[in-house]
Amino acid sequence: MSAAPAYNEDKGGSAGPGEPEYGHDPASGGIFSSDYKRHDDLKAMLDTNKDSLKLEAMKRIVAMIARGKNASDLFPAVVKNVACKNIEVKKLVYVYLVRYAEEQQDLALLSISTFQRGLKDPNQLIRASALRVLSSIRVPIIVPIMMLAIKEAASDMSPYVRKTAAHAIPKLYSLDSDQKDQLIEVIEKLLADKTTLVAGSVVMAFEEVCPERIDLIHKNYRKLCNLLIDVEEWGQVVIISMLTRYARTQFLSPTQNESLLEENSEKAFYGSEEDEAKGPGSEEAASTALPTRKPYVMDPDHRLLLRNTKPLLQSRSAAVVMAVAQLYFHLAPKAEVGVIAKALVRLLRSHSEVQYVVLQNVATMSIKRRGMFEPYLKSFYIRSTDPTQIKILKLEVLTNLANETNIPTVLREFQTYIRSMDKDFVAATIQAIGRCATNIGRVRDTCLNGLVQLLSNRDELVVAESVVVIKKLLQMQPAQHGEIIKHLAKLTDNIQVPMARASILWLIGEYCEHVPRIAPDVLRKMAKSFTAEEDIVKLQVINLAAKLYLTNSKQTKLLTQYVLSLAKYDQNYDIRDRARFTRQLIVPSEQGGALSRHAKKLFLAPKPAPVLESSFKDRDHFQLGSLSHLLNAKATGYQELPDWPEEAPDPSVRNVEVPEWTKCSNREKRKEKEKPFYSDSEGESGPTESADSDPESESESESKSSSESGSGESSSESDNEDQEEDEEKGRSSESEQSEEEGKKKKMKKRKKVPEGQEGGSSSDEGSDSSSSSSESEMTSETEEEQVEPASWRKKTPPSSKSAPAAKEVSLLDLEDFTPPSVQPVSPPTVVSTSLAADLEGLTLTDSPLVPSLLSPVSGAGRQELLHRVAGEGLAVDYTFSRQPFSGDPHMVSVHIHFSNSSDTPIKGLHVGTPKLPPGISIQEFPEIESLAPGESTTVVMGINFCDSTQAANFQLCTQTRQFYVSIQPPVGELMAPVFLSENEFKKEQAKLTGMNEITEKLTLPDTCRSDHIVVQKVTATANLGRVPCGTSDEYRFAGRTLTSGSLVLLTLDARPTGAAQLTVNSEKMVIGTMLVKDVVQALTQ
Repeated sequence: MSAAPAYNEDKGGSAGPGEPEYGHDPASGGIFSSDYKRHDDLKAMLDTNKDSLKLEAMKRIVAMIARGKNASDLFPAVVKNVACKNIEVKKLVYVYLVRYAEEQQDLALLSISTFQRGLKDPNQLIRASALRVLSSIRVPIIVPIMMLAIKEAASDMSPYVRKTAAHAIPKLYSLDSDQKDQLIEVIEKLLADKTTLVAGSVVMAFEEVCPERIDLIHKNYRKLCNLLIDVEEWGQVVIISMLTRYARTQFLSPTQNESLLEENSEKAFYGSEEDEAKGPGSEEAASTALPTRKPYVMDPDHRLLLRNTKPLLQSRSAAVVMAVAQLYFHLAPKAEVGVIAKALVRLLRSHSEVQYVVLQNVATMSIKRRGMFEPYLKSFYIRSTDPTQIKILKLEVLTNLANETNIPTVLREFQTYIRSMDKDFVAATIQAIGRCATNIGRVRDTCLNGLVQLLSNRDELVVAESVVVIKKLLQMQPAQHGEIIKHLAKLTDNIQVPMARASILWLIGEYCEHVPRIAPDVLRKMAKSFTAEEDIVKLQVINLAAKLYLTNSKQTKLLTQYVLSLAKYDQNYDIRDRARFTRQLIVPSEQGGALSRHAKKLFLAPKPAPVLESSFKDRDHFQLGSLSHLLNAKATGYQELPDWPEEAPDPSVRNVEVPEWTKCSNREKRKEKEKPFYSDSEGESGPTESADSDPESESESESKSSSESGSGESSSESDNEDQEEDEEKGRSSESEQSEEEGKKKKMKKRKKVPEGQEGGSSSDEGSDSSSSSSESEMTSETEEEQVEPASWRKKTPPSSKSAPAAKEVSLLDLEDFTPPSVQPVSPPTVVSTSLAADLEGLTLTDSPLVPSLLSPVSGAGRQELLHRVAGEGLAVDYTFSRQPFSGDPHMVSVHIHFSNSSDTPIKGLHVGTPKLPPGISIQEFPEIESLAPGESTTVVMGINFCDSTQAANFQLCTQTRQFYVSIQPPVGELMAPVFLSENEFKKEQAKLTGMNEITEKLTLPDTCRSDHIVVQKVTATANLGRVPCGTSDEYRFAGRTLTSGSLVLLTLDARPTGAAQLTVNSEKMVIGTMLVKDVVQALTQ
């Protein structure tokens, strides 16, 4: 308490009333100010014998340093107190010395013995501070002392001191690299440390000193993986980065087999459909499909790393989330990478600096793994408050994510962005529109027309950028766009931006045969202003003159000679050289060489269209999240990401000796006790029960068993389920479709619900029940199949299709609505097996009236439109009849079945005013005047779905009520069969290649190898006609979409081994993609 008056009195005696307040400006000190003695009071306080004054002085000095003030002139006064017995004073003295020891090395060396004594201090903070100060004195003469101190500190009892020793290692290495061998020994010792405090620091030292010595990591790999969750955030980033490179050298690539399959963007987020198609014999299927490679089995240590880093995606630190994201991108199987998308999108709500780094990495990821970011498209929409660099990066991501499905939405966004006041952003938007037009042929004309409209914009920069992009697009199909070239030629009088003028001149010269009258006139105007043009424009004027001379020499001969003469005396030597070269090449002379005879071939050779690619396309060879990736250039100290090994190194190097294991045996025993809750459910009752358990623990249990089962499928599927449950709540996991049929019985007993009795009592009405009761009916029906004779059934589709579907819907019911407890079993009832097919199209959502897009029904099955309870006695079903609709051939014919189960007649049944999306239309059925109790009737209505699977929403009205209903078509019902010869089929298929061709590889189960079953399943899924084929292994089908008449060609190439390839050729890429998915699902069930 006495320190304050003494300090104030001292200061008051030496400072005038108009003097700046103490510590405000370091430049105000020294001989240029009246307060040059202002540190004298602090020096006096440090020289006293009172610890309280010394402590007060040190607090003020450290506060000065914290505010960025210069306190170096106090070094002699402070260093004298390094031997102070007061712990608090000593700690602050060490803080000061760490800051200034490097600047005042000579004075610091005088106290070296005091620092050495501090290394023996009983207080761990003093020992650590002494080592920190000692390693901050950058004098080569004390290297042996530092080395000895580090070795002693590495064996210290306190983890804080050992951590400080790890921090000192890179400092000593940078001072004297000859000490590397001794430092590696210390690093090896510290790597064996089991405390989380030391782990991050020693890995950082390892990265600085000896990153190539991965043999030091082998024994500590599993320990680092298990400690990772408890290490501080800075250490987590360092360890994850190091383990990423380690895993790339020690494990096989999880995508080595996937690389043989064609890339499918949708798989990356929702899971691998190849895995779903595999049944119990997945190993045999893999070995037959890929004879040159062994089936991939994920190393348990590889799985350990992925499992232990996954929880860190929820870290509060953006750096940790980014580190885990890059680890998953570089190391995880394709089906599991999608889990990082949600975490990265969450980081976009952070500060703009964080957004910039995250978007740089998302832009790189979205090129190879576009599917995982597609559900978050709206998260990348641009806000008006975003900085320009963030806007441009979001544009990059939006362009990468654009596909046939979402391109209308993306282009609408781009139209809004063009009206921005930020000109750099507008220019980037126009370039993005050009890239979309290049990548998606369907919208090329739309984009081109939009860019031509921008040519009338008042802003010259917008017009100039549009011209440059139009030039690139026109190169792809110039013959169709002569009018646009003429329009651009008229702009040469107004546009002054050199790049735009040069682009127009190049276009006119390259395609001068399309504008034979305008081109010479443009050359005449440019010859007038030649001397005032920029160099890039002058070069294009010379090119234009040469091309016109070769194609229209009568009109342009003199103009060309005039332009070449002007260019001959230009100040720029490039233009002078080009003029001489061009003159010798095109103007015939006696001394003309052999090249002049080929001048036309040289100047007018067809040039390939430019490829507009993302600037992030080749950045993924840098490790994501690194400075090198951010700069797109190798930064100092960057460690290259190694390539995957061809053969897996020996995994036994990571095994730890028995004494090490015995230390953690208790922990292992605890794990074994906890394990049966999750893993036994999988081992005893099959994968169906593990679906009910917590998805996180499920992935753990599956990954542990992956090494024993000999297949890595289970672990990848489990993480895929985890991801899908997070993102798409209520959607059934597709990986369950490949489970063994023999494991159904236990699940069926648990899936029974009481409502099954109601549905079972009316077996004549196949679909007259609500969603939940329908599922229980289906479950009882699948049991009935095993007992009842065939004569009881109305229809018998292949059981391999109906049984997994039944399981899928029941799993949804079990997961979302009923607890996993045993329900009373209803008496067996006879239900039509077509009910299972009906229920394939249903998804348990809030409204039971919305059919699902994921697994549409076949044309023969009925679907419920209105349940009799909701309709107050009126039950309505519908079927797709696949018959031509008489009113309009472009409409899908839908049979509507009405049934009155009430006691009163229902009068005035008709369709109310429909609320339909654009393009969709309905041909209503004639009004039904009256429907007596117990009576049923069927009417036909036509719906033009406009070649889309959007739902047609309308009202069913009676005299007293209105019911809102919805019909959503499977993609297979949007087409009609076409009958072609084999030659016609091949000719049409040759026209629909490239982007109009979708290919998928699959494995046919044993039950789907015969011709009859393959044809039945394909035609049940899609309304296509069979095309004759000369080979027995190939099936061909053809159809046309009802609205546009676009051809849809389907080819299935099936091998006797079960490996097959499905190809769909169609102009409608969205329809083609959805059809491939549905047919694959039907064939692999």
